[in-house]
Amino acid sequence: MAWAVRAPVLWLVALAQGVVGGLAPAGDARAHDTRPGYLEITEQTPRRYELIWRTPVFSGSRLSVVLRFPDGVRTQGEPVEREFRGSVVERRVIEAPHGLVGTRIEFIGLETTITDVLVRVQRSDGSHSTALVHPSQPWLQVQGSQGPWSTALVYLRHGVTHIAGGYDHLLFVLGLFLLVRGVRALVATITAFTAAHSVTLAVSTLEWVRVPQPPVEAIIALSLVVVAAEILDTQPRATLIRRRPWVVALSFGLLHGFGFAGALADIGLPGDSVPLALFAFNAGVEIGQLALISVFLLVSHVCDRLGASARSRAHARSLAAYSAGTLASFWFFERLAGFMP
Repeated sequence: MAWAVRAPVLWLVALAQGVVGGLAPAGDARAHDTRPGYLEITEQTPRRYELIWRTPVFSGSRLSVVLRFPDGVRTQGEPVEREFRGSVVERRVIEAPHGLVGTRIEFIGLETTITDVLVRVQRSDGSHSTALVHPSQPWLQVQGSQGPWSTALVYLRHGVTHIAGGYDHLLFVLGLFLLVRGVRALVATITAFTAAHSVTLAVSTLEWVRVPQPPVEAIIALSLVVVAAEILDTQPRATLIRRRPWVVALSFGLLHGFGFAGALADIGLPGDSVPLALFAFNAGVEIGQLALISVFLLVSHVCDRLGASARSRAHARSLAAYSAGTLASFWFFERLAGFMP
């Protein structure tokens, strides 16, 4: 029965995977090209601020976003830039005659991207504020201090945004959705995946365990290849992933959690609200996953009423698996080449 519900939507899944492949640049088809920018503003005196401005690098090119401050704000000395793997960090000191609270900082060029910018303002009295700037509104009105729940909301939104752009994570969850038969088995499998990546996200973000990101990202792509291959295997064999799909989801979920931790490391955690921000980011990831699954369940229910032949189901299943597996294979070898000497 569960297979009958899922089968009609396979064509939609295959189409979505094709779109994802088409959106990925030929020279750099990464699954996380929505890495956020980061701006940290630290108040040294009521009129003097130190800035750390990190912009991501995609396909060898720095994100073309320029900061614009209110009239009267001046940069003291020359900005200092350093290049890191995947980003460029600029440090500068500015002077604002009347302070920055209540003023507007603009991010020129952000509106032409799909990248958000997380902004953290630290004041000399110990208070702070955090905000997430979107391309649809590429400016920030600097606010006074805010409570921990405002910070949690920012990290919740960042979690949703990250999973929406994390195509490899999304395709893995959809692969499980297509592979596992039976509602109870599907619920157990997704729950195991969620629990596993929640644990490794926490231990990695809190730096209890350190794992290099490039190999992790390569294995994440490989996990999708494994799921795609299992979908294509039509032999009635009692493989582990068919007998105990939750065990495989649990194992790969641990790896995916390290991948989520890499995204969170790009922006860091507020020192006074680490548990809350970590929980909010993870909750955002789960909201993104559940929203996607809910949409496909709804669409599959609608499509099921239209009917689908056994032959079309088989073709759609194969097309979906080949699309996901091919794209994941490309990601795997690209990421492997990225950290090989």
